[in-house]
Amino acid sequence: MVNTQAPLGDSVVVDAPAKVVLDLIADTDPLHYLSPAIVYAERDITGPAQDSVTVWTITEDERVWSRIQHRTFDADGLRIAFEDAPESTLAGVRGEWILRAVSDDKTEIELRQDTSALTGSEAVARAESARSDLLSTVAFGAGNRSELADLVVDFRDPLFAAGSAEDAYKILYEADRWPERLAHVSRIDMTEDMPGIQFFDMDTTTSDGAPHTTRSVRICFPHSKIVYKQIGLPALLDAHTGHWLFTPTREGIIVESRHVAVIKRSMLSILGEGTTVEAARRYLRQALSTNSMTNLRIAKEFAEEQARA
Repeated sequence: MVNTQAPLGDSVVVDAPAKVVLDLIADTDPLHYLSPAIVYAERDITGPAQDSVTVWTITEDERVWSRIQHRTFDADGLRIAFEDAPESTLAGVRGEWILRAVSDDKTEIELRQDTSALTGSEAVARAESARSDLLSTVAFGAGNRSELADLVVDFRDPLFAAGSAEDAYKILYEADRWPERLAHVSRIDMTEDMPGIQFFDMDTTTSDGAPHTTRSVRICFPHSKIVYKQIGLPALLDAHTGHWLFTPTREGIIVESRHVAVIKRSMLSILGEGTTVEAARRYLRQALSTNSMTNLRIAKEFAEEQARA
């Protein structure tokens, strides 16, 4: 399953209660795996019924751009107003999500947007593309929530290291050196034309010997987080995103891997005839965790070696 809906108009009706839709719009975390275009979204609660959201999006020609929105919630009125911050790439864009309960289990979603503050045609086109993608993504996520609950595999693996975030980050940031450090990675072709924005093609092998070639984009936040999204996927998946998180403690650091994988139901048979979703979930959890824990152990060893030096 993948979000491949045609571009929507100003509104769409979905089979979901209004409260479910409102909660989905408020929670930006699912955007990175529900939307084909969104790499990462970060939400900061700024006050009662208010937040600030930063969204990083990838274009069709593989450019990454971001925007910052301030939002105000009217839960009773089923509305969310937003305006792009002065420092946003789409500064001045404003609008509103408006939800109308058609019935107890059906909701009309309207997304209004005013781009009159923008002066360039490229910025207007970018804002309109983002509006269409957000509306489509929310409609898809709300309307397919039951199936997605089965198909989305979301887990985290933490590992303690008696070292610094800087040293652990270095190993996971230097993905171009993974083939010499990690047995399951045979090739990486990486570019970083903009600081902190990496693209790479990678050949890997899972613990059962299955080869995979993927293409990924990563956004690197020095010494705190690296987020990624696969934009060239293995056959079994409709989406694969995640992060490397570096959290200092008084004793050292917790390095965490997160994977969010969306199973493509139509491709279950590549794991063998009769493969069920439950079997695919177990396979993915084991395969993804095995490889990323190898990365984490290398980062731990390096950080602790540097701490002893």
